[in-house]
Amino acid sequence: MTGRGPDGGGEPTARTAENGDGPSAATTLAGTLAAAETAAPVESLDVVARMLKEHIGAASVSFLITDFTGGSVVRLGAAGSVETDEPAQRIPLAGTLYDDVIRTQRPRVEDKGDDALVRIVAPVTNRGDALGLLELFLPTAPDATVMREIGETAHALAYIVIANRSYTDVYQWGRRTKPLSLAAEIQHRLLPASLACEAAQFAVAGALEPADHVGGDTFDYAIDRDTVQLSVTDAMGHDVDAALLATLLVSALRRARRAGADLAEQARQANDALLRHGRQSYVTGQLLRISLIDGRTEFVNAGHPWPLRMRDGQVREIAPEIDMPFGFPVTHGYRVQSLDLRPGDRLVMLTDGMLERNARNVNLSDLIVRTRELHPREAARALIAAVVDANESHLQDDATVMCLDWHGVGNSRRDADTGADLADASAPWRTGAR
Repeated sequence: MTGRGPDGGGEPTARTAENGDGPSAATTLAGTLAAAETAAPVESLDVVARMLKEHIGAASVSFLITDFTGGSVVRLGAAGSVETDEPAQRIPLAGTLYDDVIRTQRPRVEDKGDDALVRIVAPVTNRGDALGLLELFLPTAPDATVMREIGETAHALAYIVIANRSYTDVYQWGRRTKPLSLAAEIQHRLLPASLACEAAQFAVAGALEPADHVGGDTFDYAIDRDTVQLSVTDAMGHDVDAALLATLLVSALRRARRAGADLAEQARQANDALLRHGRQSYVTGQLLRISLIDGRTEFVNAGHPWPLRMRDGQVREIAPEIDMPFGFPVTHGYRVQSLDLRPGDRLVMLTDGMLERNARNVNLSDLIVRTRELHPREAARALIAAVVDANESHLQDDATVMCLDWHGVGNSRRDADTGADLADASAPWRTGAR
């Protein structure tokens, strides 16, 4: 694995394969993870940078993390040695090489010649969740073996970030290009740890743009052995009151889901929790459950805007039966309905912030069609961006989208050696839809 001093102590060092062929054990996935484990959480990136410098002669190495908006990255450097008392420095993605790497999920090499250092940018991704980018500079253009090692190291870095972000605020700092209000802080903690996920049968991604005064939107998903479950919710009110109401609702749903409750019971428990503790407030929402065995899809609508489904290039609004919002003070129940979902469909679940005021000037159906070739990760952000632009960056209500691509139960494997299924990746920004 990793080399050490004669006494077994000291820092891990890179070591080439004994026969001179193939990658160093230190730059394999297991070797990189083992080396990073020896360091403090905020220093694990230092270990990766040092390994790349020693083994392939990198002149500099840095990690760029994607921010909460998904529209920019923040350079953390070789390690998380950052000042946390000021906002992170934002690097907009649109139209850049960084954007192309995230969208295509393929590393890029930039060689300007004239004895200049060669820049390599590789995606840092796990199960389709684009955490950021690994950027390094080499004295000469890399060959195929070196590029493979860089890709494997970038993939290992995704696991390192996921493993260490529970222990330090460095990664949270890097994702904040503007200070969060207390309500926004609460709201972000309610979202799933990974905003996108790829599996053999589906790919899903969510995006949320808080209003100037946070409106209480949330989204969530979970995968178990036989199902994937999604939810989109919108709490009444604004600011901290809405965020606390959303916390109550999301916690009740998760508690019921993790106890193995079906959709009807999840909805009932969420409703009861709000009636007992919600102070005469309510939350609209949608719950979705898809069988990974036979594709059967169940759906609960609690007073929420209808979802949109794209099939064969055409978008249709799904019009289910609508039950009362969670916490509404009248006697009612929740009906579990069937939803027609077929392989190749794209399902878009949203909140009313995508439909209100100036957002009504955005033709969502047309935009869903125009972004159909994008990965759900980029498609969700494109839909949000259109609404933000229509409101001149000042939303009166949170705008939230979940985008699900259903591949079908016939798919049992995905080709994702570097953390993303390249068959589903988006085209480069300059040629792809925005």
